[in-house]
Amino acid sequence: MQNTSQQASIVNTADANEQVMATNDSNASKRAKYSLNKLEKRIRRAAGQAIEDFAMIADGDRIMVCLSGGKDSYTLLTTLQYFQKVAPIQFELIAVNLDQKQPGFPEHVLPEYLATQDVAFKIIEEDTYSIVKDKIPAGKTTCSLCSRLRRGILYKTAQQLGATKIALGHHRDDILETLFLNMFYGGALKSMPPKLVSDNGQHVVIRPLAYVREKDISKYAAAQNYPIIPCNLCGSQENLQRKVIKDLLKTWDRQYPGRIESMFKALTNVVPSHLADYKLFDFKNLHPTGVANPNGDTAFDQATFTDARHYLDEDALDEDARSEPPAELQILKL
Repeated sequence: MQNTSQQASIVNTADANEQVMATNDSNASKRAKYSLNKLEKRIRRAAGQAIEDFAMIADGDRIMVCLSGGKDSYTLLTTLQYFQKVAPIQFELIAVNLDQKQPGFPEHVLPEYLATQDVAFKIIEEDTYSIVKDKIPAGKTTCSLCSRLRRGILYKTAQQLGATKIALGHHRDDILETLFLNMFYGGALKSMPPKLVSDNGQHVVIRPLAYVREKDISKYAAAQNYPIIPCNLCGSQENLQRKVIKDLLKTWDRQYPGRIESMFKALTNVVPSHLADYKLFDFKNLHPTGVANPNGDTAFDQATFTDARHYLDEDALDEDARSEPPAELQILKL
């Protein structure tokens, strides 16, 4: 009788444990779904704001979405597909991938994925890899020539498709990295614009993810389980200069919340009269007007700055509160 009672107790305990585990799994699933919805809304809100600020998309546009198989371009396509459904205007999307015949490139991945996405697509096959390997000495970076060849092919394809816009997946971090690369190595205060006319003067290029954080894209791509294609198949050396800048920005973002947001805000708040480009601002003909200017230079006073955290949005503030930097990093201020 005692054995029967013990067996019943064991069974009841197991059932209770299973119920607790099931409840925990259900709660975890709900939290994950909530987090994904919140993340998706943040990405869509930022992309929608960029599209509006720069008038990226107009009624009747035919947009060629460049898809590389990386996290950025997948997120770009998904986001534009959403806007296509809800926007008050009509526009077409056509996804385009360039297969450059790099060794080991999984050519089946993108066609199989795109076939499930209810979007028109085109796969271009051009063996630029052999051309680059023939022209560039062994050990030298191939990125520059490869990029020029790819750009020419994509421009030609856009013309063939009758595309009115070419959409690229560059995000906020790409734009900041390019700013620093130009300052450190190019002697120019310029970055990667959210919208531009192509260098051949024939196409409008847009970057709808210009306001979106890379870390949000990384989380979103992982949650969506996109079939990511590695970006190092060509075997080229990594762009070490860009890697240094990327690591620097990541360190600042981790140690000094709000600094990245403040720097990006600066790109949208340029004051030519307070720089030193006399071709951009007419310093030579500058004369006193006798009228006070609230935005004028105080000349003799030290500039004062507030805490960069006020540039963080509500979601970023929540993240910051959950991950305070170590005490020694709070003391050290650059």
